[in-house]
Amino acid sequence: MDPISKLTEYFREFPGIGPRQAKRFVYFLLTRNTAHLEELSRLILEIKKNTHMCSSCYRFFQSPFTGECSICLNKNRENEKLLIVSRDIDFESIEKSKSYNGYYFILGGVIPILEKEPEKIVRIKELKEKILKNKYTEIILSLNVNAEGENTINYLKTMIIDIDSNIRISILGRGLSTGSELEYSDIDTIKNALKNREKI
Repeated sequence: MDPISKLTEYFREFPGIGPRQAKRFVYFLLTRNTAHLEELSRLILEIKKNTHMCSSCYRFFQSPFTGECSICLNKNRENEKLLIVSRDIDFESIEKSKSYNGYYFILGGVIPILEKEPEKIVRIKELKEKILKNKYTEIILSLNVNAEGENTINYLKTMIIDIDSNIRISILGRGLSTGSELEYSDIDTIKNALKNREKI
């Protein structure tokens, strides 16, 4: 396979990128000078070396490695609340809204409909351990409002009730329209969705 085709295949692995867009990325890179490409290559290698995964919430962070990120180490946050998101980008959207002051858990994706082994897709085992280890009064399921998000919410709800039926389980208020993704929601929408969260 020639370099153009090979690089196109790599770009196609990116979330939401189709073959045409992947090819456009390749041709864009061909218009850049050597210094630009060398800097891009260096940054790609550096991001992997200098980024760590938090051992508590599983988000990526870049401050000096201490095992846990600055949010999980912050004792001033509300330790009785846990907000579950599917990806780091969703965590960033929530945190940017400044409307939540509890702790987080990055699930690592969503559970596809009819999936028989969800623990192979997302961090179910790690989430169970976290819930068993802490005394949460509320767990907020902050997932995309689409079929896979709803499927994941139903699975997590059953799992949490099995662990402790006294935990309040809530979802974001419907300021988020059906089919919308957290990553693309504006800060005011996220604030309202958190403020108007519903018990399920």
